[in-house]
Amino acid sequence: MDSKQFREAAISSIDDIVKYYDTIEERRVVSTVEPGYLRKLLPEEAPQHGEPWADIHKDLEDKIIPGLTHWQSPNFLAWFPSSSSFPAMLGEMYSTAFTGAAFNWICSPAVTELETIVLDWLAKAFSLPPCYLSTGPTNGGGVIHGTASEAVTTVLVAARDRYLRAATAHIEDEDEREDAMAVRRGKLVALASAAAHSSPKKAAQIAGVRFRAVPVRAADGYRMTGPALRESIQALRARGLEPFYLTATLGTTDTAAVDDMRGIVAVLDELAPEGRPDGEIWVHVDAAYAGAALVCPEYQQADVIASLARFRSYNTNLHKWLLVNFDCSAVWVRDRRDLTEALSTTSSSGGAMPILQNAHTDAGLVTDYRDWQIPFGRRFRALKVWFVLRAYGLEGLRAHIRRHVALAETFAALVRTRRDLFEIVTGPRFALTLIKVVKEGTTLDEQNVLSKKMYDAVVEEGRIFLSSTVVGGIFAIRHNPATPLVEERHVRKHFEILVEAAEKVLAEA
Repeated sequence: MDSKQFREAAISSIDDIVKYYDTIEERRVVSTVEPGYLRKLLPEEAPQHGEPWADIHKDLEDKIIPGLTHWQSPNFLAWFPSSSSFPAMLGEMYSTAFTGAAFNWICSPAVTELETIVLDWLAKAFSLPPCYLSTGPTNGGGVIHGTASEAVTTVLVAARDRYLRAATAHIEDEDEREDAMAVRRGKLVALASAAAHSSPKKAAQIAGVRFRAVPVRAADGYRMTGPALRESIQALRARGLEPFYLTATLGTTDTAAVDDMRGIVAVLDELAPEGRPDGEIWVHVDAAYAGAALVCPEYQQADVIASLARFRSYNTNLHKWLLVNFDCSAVWVRDRRDLTEALSTTSSSGGAMPILQNAHTDAGLVTDYRDWQIPFGRRFRALKVWFVLRAYGLEGLRAHIRRHVALAETFAALVRTRRDLFEIVTGPRFALTLIKVVKEGTTLDEQNVLSKKMYDAVVEEGRIFLSSTVVGGIFAIRHNPATPLVEERHVRKHFEILVEAAEKVLAEA
């Protein structure tokens, strides 16, 4: 494909994308294909010779799009959104054109420097404490990772190494210290709320440490509390184990609950104060979805923001609710040295691999983000963030968040008009509401059966797509109207579909 052919193909592709978004509401949200459908449609081997773009383009519509779930549809209400915007798409397009591994500053100075700048912009927009700024007092700063799971794994590894270094700092002999670290590593425990995402557990598996979940209760709104954390830490220490890391959550996966940040700080000050000689507990705040709401001043709760200054790291996925296309997880640390000491590619003999040496890195004048992440190379993700921030402005992003919050309030108000059919389990919180089906004279188990039947019927019909969960023994249906294209008319239609399905299930019960 030469430049002329590329121009023609690109123009037609952009026309396709615009048409796709303009008509996405007409498409069934979830694909109806059967597992293995695509293997039946594609050849057994790659083509020996190049094919015309027209043929490739035709197969995209005929073979690929039928197998897509349309996450940008206003009728997609499942899990959390994976938002999209035209400015972000343009950023991806340019990033692809400028492609490079960008592991060092010298690889493309703009890639590194723009990332540092836009993450400082965002930290200020979210009202994060100054310790998370690249220019802040603690040598902190931000970096863009792919997903929150990558962020959690990265900071957990950094926390493990930081803890072990502190716990063995008194051992002078290098071999003895290494042996002591290996023994100590078997006692390390990473913690997270039982309502947290699965990523902390997976990160612990990767890092070779144990994992324990801190119980949550319905009476506490399914959030982790200080007393529950204290009990977990004390029980582990009584067994000779060493809690070294905690994921606190701002917006849990099931219910968008916010953990008791103030209570967590109090427990840390009591049981794991900063500077503890045998290692303190690193707290990472996973705000993958709900963290986007901090762009709105009304969500910048003083106790939460103050607590962040006591913690070590924080992340939010810009690709969930802040109009930046997947993937783009913004991560901030209080001290960048925690990352670089754990992840640096500098050799043990004191110098970088010869192929990586350059005057700017060697002089310590620049940031090399390869040492802030697990992968070596990296993409120019900051460009799409910059495009979105400039195209929408902070006020535009605030309006985006507030519109979805208002839509969730509308949905909850509609649910309350049919107390004969539904009960709100939690919410609305951060545009997420959980509901269940109710029927007079039924037990919780019977209501769970009814709720699941209604949920299955709605998903099978395919007019809207929701996800479900189980919290406190309750089968709950999650409604999260946070895709960019959703409007009030869609939310009212969602409710009508749910009412229709509930009435049918109850009539058959």
